[in-house]
Amino acid sequence: MEIPIESAIKKPKRLTSIVWNHFERVRKADICYAVCVHCNKKLSGSSNSGTTHLRNHLMRCLKRSNFDVSQLLAAKRRKKDNTVGLANINCDEAQRKDEYMKPSLIKFDQDLKKDDIVTIASGKFDNDRSHLDLARMIILHGYPLTMVDHVGFKVFVKNLQPLFEVVPNNDVEHFCMEIYRKEKRQVYQAINSLQGRINLSVEMWSSPENVEYLCLTAHYIDEDWKLQKKVLNFVTLDPTHTEDSLSEVIGKCLMDWDIHSKLFAFTLDDCSTDDDIVLRIKDRISQSRPLAGHGQLFDIRSAAHLLNSIVQDVLEALREVIQKIRGSFKHVRSSQVVQGKFNEIAQQVGINSERRLTLDFPVRWNSTYIMLETALEYRGAFSLLQEHDPSYASSLTDTEWEWTSFVTGYLKLLVEITNVFSGNKSPTASIYFPEICHVHIQLIEWCKSPDDFLSCMALKMKAKFDKYWSKCSLALAVAAILDPRFKMKLVEYYYSQIYGSTALDRIKEVSDGIKELFDAYSICSTMVDQGSALPGSSLPSTSSDTRDRLKGFDKFLYETSQSQNVISDLDKYLEEPVFPRNCDFNILNWWKVHTPRYPILSMMARDVLGTPMSTVAPESAFSIGGRVLDQCRSSLNPDIRQALVCTQDWLQVELKDVNPFSSHSAARPLLIESS
Repeated sequence: MEIPIESAIKKPKRLTSIVWNHFERVRKADICYAVCVHCNKKLSGSSNSGTTHLRNHLMRCLKRSNFDVSQLLAAKRRKKDNTVGLANINCDEAQRKDEYMKPSLIKFDQDLKKDDIVTIASGKFDNDRSHLDLARMIILHGYPLTMVDHVGFKVFVKNLQPLFEVVPNNDVEHFCMEIYRKEKRQVYQAINSLQGRINLSVEMWSSPENVEYLCLTAHYIDEDWKLQKKVLNFVTLDPTHTEDSLSEVIGKCLMDWDIHSKLFAFTLDDCSTDDDIVLRIKDRISQSRPLAGHGQLFDIRSAAHLLNSIVQDVLEALREVIQKIRGSFKHVRSSQVVQGKFNEIAQQVGINSERRLTLDFPVRWNSTYIMLETALEYRGAFSLLQEHDPSYASSLTDTEWEWTSFVTGYLKLLVEITNVFSGNKSPTASIYFPEICHVHIQLIEWCKSPDDFLSCMALKMKAKFDKYWSKCSLALAVAAILDPRFKMKLVEYYYSQIYGSTALDRIKEVSDGIKELFDAYSICSTMVDQGSALPGSSLPSTSSDTRDRLKGFDKFLYETSQSQNVISDLDKYLEEPVFPRNCDFNILNWWKVHTPRYPILSMMARDVLGTPMSTVAPESAFSIGGRVLDQCRSSLNPDIRQALVCTQDWLQVELKDVNPFSSHSAARPLLIESS
């Protein structure tokens, strides 16, 4: 039978055991009880009973409540009377149970020494290690550095471990830089020990204060045929920077990482970026090592940025109509009376859609597509609403409804393709060719529209697309050919639809391009066998070494050996049947397994398939604006900002295989804002 809790009694001496943080001592008649504040169970509270039975109860009680019982376990192991507890609690007789753990009631001994407390693992508490753990947590989860100055954080830490020394913001920066330097050394060793080449992507960022940043990322396929990505630099640009200075900044970063001689392709996020930047970087790289295939596959532009740019043109052309649709949605939702009348009209015209009239979020263009699609479903109701509601002033004409229908069809295709790009967990270069070709074919059809408004819009879209296609079509096609499910057949299939009577000439250009690239790798393979190529490189050096005087001989040796009826890797690969298409196919696993069969072609495939054909992060795939750095990070100095951005990327990659129950597995992107 339970005994009711009565008023707390005065204790002749302070209760020093940690268990009294979880019990209230009460007296009924002449008997003392210890009442658990978690489950209200009462146990003997007599001073002669000790606290072992209370601790044993807590072990069971707190485990059931998912509390951390580690402090109790640590306290149970203490044997000396002078061992200090986690905290000393003053128990006043008027103190209420729900006030037990208020920070104001907790007193800490500031003179505690590190050697006086034993941790759970029976080792000594290490402040230095804890400071680095704190810095690593801040980096990994994108917490503000100033969190160490927050009162709530200080109280939490002191309750958790009184011996932890809360350090100022400047010290946390120092710890973060220490972690950055250590991780950078590991990344440097990893990318410089690669046998293959490295692809780079450049993405421009901004801040709420309109400061611009340059994010440089390395993409490559490692020795285990896994696609890897490492943010190398996050550089704060000078407000007066020019195109010349951008190429200098990029060149300096390449020299810092010592990868200028290992580059295969260079991806920029915008087709409108000045070509001079790429030319300057090409010249700088070519001074030490020739570019593969004479650099035909070097200059790549982001496919996702192309689609976003086309979408912006479409939405701008239809801006007035979209405003009318927003006005129509707002009018219907303005009152329950109007909403009821609209629903009646919808039922009368046979509309059974369950979609709600939800306004779009203008900076997310996929939401605008959904709004337009919803409006089309309710077209009949909106057309009749103006007859029943004189206050409705946002009605569309029949022509405007037709424009909306065609534009929604455009956007539907672009949404589907963007989802393919952003939803792929291992986006090798081979996935882009069929999707981009489909856009190309549709643009050709859209340009044939008899409606002047629609054809003009399509022509503007195609002009922007053609600029991208002229730069990237060969790289897209070569990557598709290296997919054993497609090979040359996919190029032939799409080019016949795109080019018609001139398709054979275009197909030959692709065939010649991939053969030229393969020949460069074959020559390199010959030089590696002879020891005349540098380790870790895919192509020979062009330094002033005397051996380079015989580089023409290497080419001659390769060409003459080809005439000896020796079938090359490329010819053997292309002549064999295509691999059956299935949803579980993993192209990197296929090449890993078939590397012994195609030793030279696999070297080329590793570099080509690792090329980033898009630089947009999945969370920004439908964002109208560019990527914006959050206020917390933009206020930091450039060095610590770069350290935090780069190190977070590196730590998240390291922790991919960590136990999913680990707190680190909840790491989120540091930079997720868009505008």
